[in-house]
Amino acid sequence: MAVSVIPTLDLERAIAEQGYDVIVGFDEVGRGSLAGPVMVGAAAIWARDVDGPAGASQGGSQESSHLEVPKGVADSKMLTEHKREAIFDELKSWCASWAVGAASNKEIDEWGISHALGVAALRALAQAEAKLGIDGNGMLSGKPVKVGAILDGPNDYITKTLNTFDAPEVPVPANVTTKVKGDRYCVAVAAAAVIAKVTRDRSWSNWERNPNMNHMNGPTTRVTVRPHTVTPSLNSGPATCTACPGTSSDIRHLIRSPRLR
Repeated sequence: MAVSVIPTLDLERAIAEQGYDVIVGFDEVGRGSLAGPVMVGAAAIWARDVDGPAGASQGGSQESSHLEVPKGVADSKMLTEHKREAIFDELKSWCASWAVGAASNKEIDEWGISHALGVAALRALAQAEAKLGIDGNGMLSGKPVKVGAILDGPNDYITKTLNTFDAPEVPVPANVTTKVKGDRYCVAVAAAAVIAKVTRDRSWSNWERNPNMNHMNGPTTRVTVRPHTVTPSLNSGPATCTACPGTSSDIRHLIRSPRLR
């Protein structure tokens, strides 16, 4: 699969110039699936690292390590599964910190997809900030931290979810900038997209081997489950199991369809 657009750090650099200390790219995976949780990846970088050596302001060390665009990074949808796996570890190392937050099928049913995505994103943000050493008061080495974010898409479901009764606490709420096709144009978002996609794909693979796993380790279903012993052929990606009349099917068969993942 050819990659025609290489993401840049232009938007990350513009946000760094506004005085932020940390920049976090966000992207989601699983919104269009019929099964399993939604997940949101968060890829955090220090603003000083995109602002050049003179941009050091926060963090444990005042030395800057100027970031370059990682080789092979692109919108996760433009990469084959093999290529995503190949750059997964490199992208994790490229980030100052990273995390993947999830919202279960039950949470999606209870809250709706947009709010569930917001909760998943805030879970990821809280983890990413903790890995950076930001404490519960939003301080790092005794100084307050400013966090900017780039969210793929036109809708800021992260800010809308803040301070709701079921939203997780985040040490430093991010000031979110939305970017349509951000995973195509912004490196931090592209990194978050690949990390989230590989994490979710691996959870599916693990769940196929152990269908009793919970949603944080493997998918639960958003469709009616009716177990049976007939294994259909879904290599071409049909939406329903040939052994199940109507709309019901065994999720262990549904997950073999790429369209449902």
